Amino acid sequence: MSMLEKFKQGLAKSRDSFVHGVGGIFKGKEINEEFYEELEESLIMSDVGAEASMNIIEELRQEVQKKKISDTMEVKKVLMQKIADRLRNEEISSEDSIDSPRVILIVGVNGSGKTTTIGKLARRWINDQKKVMIVAGDTFRAAAIEQLEIWGSRVGAEVIKQQAGSDPSSVYFDALHAATSRNIDVVIGDTAGRLHTKVNLMEELKKIHRVTGKVKDGAPHEILLVIDATTGQNGLAQAQKFSEAIPVSGIVLTKLDGTAKGGIVVAIKEQLGLPIKYVGLGESIDDLEPFDPQLFVQALLGDEDEN
Repeated sequence: MSMLEKFKQGLAKSRDSFVHGVGGIFKGKEINEEFYEELEESLIMSDVGAEASMNIIEELRQEVQKKKISDTMEVKKVLMQKIADRLRNEEISSEDSIDSPRVILIVGVNGSGKTTTIGKLARRWINDQKKVMIVAGDTFRAAAIEQLEIWGSRVGAEVIKQQAGSDPSSVYFDALHAATSRNIDVVIGDTAGRLHTKVNLMEELKKIHRVTGKVKDGAPHEILLVIDATTGQNGLAQAQKFSEAIPVSGIVLTKLDGTAKGGIVVAIKEQLGLPIKYVGLGESIDDLEPFDPQLFVQALLGDEDEN
């Protein structure tokens, strides 16, 4: 299966919704004010968000006028490129410049898919011939620790844990020292998504951030925020709180195959200003893929004969 086919399969629900809504607007229509209003409304209904939809339509309108485009299918191609451009991530420095171990923190609310994301990320690194260690940093949920142990066994990654209820920062302290002595390439750490104590979650995450930086210079090298795509706009408010507390470097959007409103990808990038690094396109162990804006837009809006 090609990557485009994989994206199309994972985005099948969203694609059907887009083709029914946005896609239908381009057939046999005149390019007038009503056309743009219909298009904007369809984008909003697909969870792109009101502000992002208005901005996209305004840019589209200007380019269509500038290039004197009269064919609605040509307008569609311009729209696809506008969306892809908005989703494109800035070039980042090479990961090779980071001395091992590379430390990645995974944050997000409970139920967003953090544990599964950690397992699938570990699988990707191990497939790339890297030695991976998983840190069971959500010490407030015994189930989270057990789930990570299962994932560790499944993918072949060592799991560092302490008893449930332990100080998460101490788990990271021990894990990073162990990772250095054992020549681990990548450390992927879990964090709590909700605390059942009086301890403030965001303060706990800040503490983990400080401790990892003291043990390993420059750590954490990446903080990935996991968002459940099926929660739509509701997930954005939660995400905002995490990104205000700690320097989130990117988004992992899970369960994208479970929603018919794939436009949430655009809304997240627009409102949070954070790059989308990975997307969950299915339930299998290999269904977490690096995000590709061009493939995403092609899978969502491209015609069959264009694919």
